[in-house]
This record gives sequence, C-alpha cells and structure tokens, in this order.
Amino acid sequence: MTHSASLPDDLLVNAADEVKIRQDLVLVALGKRPADRLLRVGRLLDVHTRTWLDDQEIAIRGRRIAWTGPAGKFPGTTLAREDRSKLAAVPGFGEVHKHIESSHITPEHEAALVLPRGNTWTCEASHEFSNVDGPHNLEFWLTARRHGSPMKIFLLPGSAVPPTAYEWGGGYYDYDDQTRFLKQSLMVAGLDEVMDWPAVWNPENPSHKRLWGMIQATFELRGVVEGHGAGLRDLNSINAFAAAGLASDHEGWTAEEVWDKLRHGIFIEIRPHSMPEIIQGLLQRGLSDWSQVAFATDDRSASDTLKMGATDYNVRLAIQSGLSPEIAVQCVTINPARHMRLTPWVGSIAPGRFADLVLLDDVETVSIAEVWADGHPVSKVTEYLGALPHIDWPDWASKTVNIKRRIEAKDFAIDAEPGRSTMQAALLRPFHWHDDFITMELPVTHGEVQRDPARNVTKFAIVDRFSGKGQISRMFWLGCGPKTPDTAVGCTVAHDKHNLWIVGSSDEAMAMVANRVAEIGGGWVLVSGGKVLAEVRYEIGGLMTQRSAEELDVDMQKLYAEAEAIDWLYEPTFSPRWYPGFPERLQFATLTCAPWRWVLVAPCEAAPQGFINVATGQTHPVVW
Repeated sequence: MTHSASLPDDLLVNAADEVKIRQDLVLVALGKRPADRLLRVGRLLDVHTRTWLDDQEIAIRGRRIAWTGPAGKFPGTTLAREDRSKLAAVPGFGEVHKHIESSHITPEHEAALVLPRGNTWTCEASHEFSNVDGPHNLEFWLTARRHGSPMKIFLLPGSAVPPTAYEWGGGYYDYDDQTRFLKQSLMVAGLDEVMDWPAVWNPENPSHKRLWGMIQATFELRGVVEGHGAGLRDLNSINAFAAAGLASDHEGWTAEEVWDKLRHGIFIEIRPHSMPEIIQGLLQRGLSDWSQVAFATDDRSASDTLKMGATDYNVRLAIQSGLSPEIAVQCVTINPARHMRLTPWVGSIAPGRFADLVLLDDVETVSIAEVWADGHPVSKVTEYLGALPHIDWPDWASKTVNIKRRIEAKDFAIDAEPGRSTMQAALLRPFHWHDDFITMELPVTHGEVQRDPARNVTKFAIVDRFSGKGQISRMFWLGCGPKTPDTAVGCTVAHDKHNLWIVGSSDEAMAMVANRVAEIGGGWVLVSGGKVLAEVRYEIGGLMTQRSAEELDVDMQKLYAEAEAIDWLYEPTFSPRWYPGFPERLQFATLTCAPWRWVLVAPCEAAPQGFINVATGQTHPVVW
C-alpha cells in the first residue's frame, strides 16, 4: 500500500506525527486538499447515535477518514472513487480483551486470520509472551505493525508478570516497567487484567507492593486498569474490586453476577461461552444502556477461529441471543474503544479515525463481503488480500525453551519414605477451585509412590524452561491425562507462567516428551509406546508458530487424530468447560489466579516442591 507522500507514517501512533496528520485531514475535510479515495456505501451505521444513514460517502486520506456525509456532498476532489452502494458499512471490529498468543500464530498471521472476519484492531492482553520474555514484550507486539500489517495492536502490559510471588521466569514487571511502557508508545493502552486478587487486598501478600506500583503507574499516565474478577460474586468483594480501580471484568459467568458488577460501575466484557445466558438475563432485567458492555474473545485457537469465526462470531451469537444488530456492533466498536480511551483512532466511522470498515451484504447475519483497513480493502469474503510481512524473528523470540540438560525418567519419580508400602498423597484435579487439596493413600513400589489409574490417579509435572537447569515439580493429579500405558503429553502453553507441563502414565514417556519439546523449541508432543505420535511446533515464545492458521491447523488435526486412539482419564469437576477426551484444556489448569488456591508451580524458594496455596503462601509435602 502506498501512503500519501505528504503525510507521516502512522503505522504506529505517536503524538508529533498525529498533529501533522490531523492538520492535513482538516484541509481535506474543508475541500482544500484532495482525498485519496471517496468510498460510497448504501448504508452506514453511526455507532455514536445508533442510527443508520443512507447513501453515504467516506473520504479517505492516507490511512485515515477525513470526511463522512451524504453522497455528492464532499466539498473537495478525490484521486479515486469506489462504489459499494449495495453494501452496509459498520466500523472495524475491535477485541477489547484478547490473548493473541491463544491463536498460537504470530501477530502477522493473526492479522491474516482475523481481518477477513472483521477484526481490524485488538487490545492485546499481554501477560503470555511477557512471562516468557518480558524485556522484549513491547517490541514483539509492535513488530508486525511496523512491518506493514494492517491490524492495529494496542498493548496492555501484563500485571501478572509473574502471576504470583511464587512464580518466576522470563519476565518481571513493576512500577518502573509500566511507567516506561506507557511513556514509550501511544499504542500502550493500560494495564492488563489484574488477576492476583489476594495480592490486591492483602498488604501482607508478597506481590502487594509490586502490583499496586503498576496500578499507580497506570493511573499516573491515564491508562486503563483492566480487572479479572473470577469467583468474586458476593457484594463485599464486588465493592472491593470496584474500589480498587479495576475498571473491567471478563470473568462474569451469570446474568446475576454481571448485573451486580454493572451496578457497581464495572465495565463488562462478555465471553461467548456465557453470552446467551448473560444477554438474555440483562434484557429480562430491562437493561437499555449497553454502553458499559463489550464482547471479549479472551482465548481462541486458530483452529477454532477457522471453524467459528473471530469477533464476527461473537456478534452473531449476541444477535442470536436477543440483542439488536446495532447494539451488538456497538459492543465490538465504540464501546470497547471508549473504555480503552482509543476513540481518536478506532471504534467508529468518523473523521480522524483509521479508515477501518466492515462491509456487510446482510446485517442480521453479519455476512461480511469486504473488510477495509488503513483505507484499503484487505479481504474479499474470507480471502485475505492485505500485507503479510515476512519477519525474521530474533533468537529472543525463537529460542525460549532453555533446558540445558537431558531429562530422565528418574526426574519424575516421587520417592517414598524408607520401609513404607503406602504413602498419603496430596492430589489436585483440573479446575478444582476448592479451599483444600484432595488426599489419597497410594501404593509404594521399589521405593517410589505410584500412580493408581484404577482410581483415576496419574502424575503431573511442571518443568522449568527458563533457568537452563530443567528443575521439575511433580505430584499426583486426579481425572486427567492418559490411561493408556507408557503414554504422556505435554505443552509449553501453561497459563500463565508458561513452563512446560507434562502428564503421563509412565515416567519414561514423560521424559521423552520433555526432551522432544526442548528439541523443537516449544509446543505440543504426544508420546506412546516409546514413540512420538504427534507434535505441534510453537517455535516463537513456546506459544506461537510463524505459520498460517491453515498450516497450524493441519498439525493440530494430526495431534487430535493420534489422541483419538489414546484412552484418557476423566472426572467431572467444577468447570463446565472441562471435557472428556484429549485434555487440551490442561493448558489452563496451571493458572494461579483467583479462584485457584492450591496449585503446582515450578520449584521456587518459597515452595521447593512447587506445591503451594497462592491465596495464603502455605506449602505442603506432595506425599507424607
């Protein structure tokens, strides 16, 4: 794409160039300078007033909108005209809260995936890559845009770096870091979701000072402090959450909870899995002003996006749940832009904003004919036509699995006390969310405490991938992992610290997974019978691959196919999203935020065995 020669390059927004660009737009709007393009559309949704305007024209200069109004009324000249008078125009969709890492593709390929599905801007909730390489986090997220990608990424550095005081690794952020990020770029919108609630309210928590320092820096530089209110549903906790200045919550599960949080001034970001119930419940309660509501994808893999869609899916689901198309569009355009204080650049089809448009041939079904970004068409239906820059990612992005020794089966052994035939064991189960851990008596053979697959008991381990030492914590887990003998699976996506987790029916298989993951630089590995059955490479940060969504999906489908032949343990738990079969969701089972209590982390000074209650700091042996 050529940029108007007289304009500064505004791929990355900065204040000095912004003034020059807007001085130019003023003259274009007054007809004293020509527009680059004049786009005519059949209807245009003004999201500020929630009204449709018929037969409109949009004057585009560079990457921005200079003028909008009735067709034929633009006072100036234009270098080119485009007629889309059979289509309806709505603003480019925005993600108020998404971890792009959850797509498992790098930002330039994420853009190619989601732009044809309406997404032109994303607020990147950045505590994934920042926990892998905190010092390079800002550089990582701005690189694709700097190389010409049409998608805007507004970064929110992670508060959860590290997620708790009992985790360590590739990133550590405090007051000074947050201050530097916010001063460095206008593309930084605030502070990513504050997840460690015990550290927020408890002055004795070892993360209290660090976390409030980041909040202070965000307040000082007028950023937005995003929240994470999982499990905070009682009246006192909701009041405390709002009083802390945590401006939003995307963890609402029920209409009652969301209603209470709305009434206490919290901006609500509804995720698809609870959207039908919440929207219907809010409509039943008579909510008419939806300006404090947006839709959040949060986490969605590239494979799921190929099947479901991106934010366009969220909008369709909202309409199917009873919301009008106009309000649904507001919830992914002007509402999140206002909340994130980004309205000068995105959120509406209005002068000064980037010329990002979704052109619909049917509004009710959100049928997308074209998407425009930066003043040019970037897709036709689902075909991506925009720039896809080639990026030579440096070693800090591509070599992040730092395990400098050969992992052996004995590294996963859990030793018994001499002379014991059984031992008491502490057990966790995925998404247990209980105040205490589970206990069970397990057999001892050859001096080691054993799994008990007949009672759904297997072994789970976390391998430190940051220090080079390959330190390992291990314990017994309930109702997850392979029942098939000599089988293990592991992955370097382990929210939110992103060490390597492995679950297996034999220590030998677990060691084989660990070594193969280190060899490929991160990702998934499935082992059975002494062979690697499937692997998926995440060579960027151990979280993403520099390939297209379609290429990644081929590997994921191979993994799923091989996993079909494995017998997987299963036991229901508190989460309705914990399903039988291949335990892909174990990626999230290592979370340490509320409502988790007892968790397994990599070995640390406070918890040498890695077993700790993150709400209290209490530790306990894994066997006794």
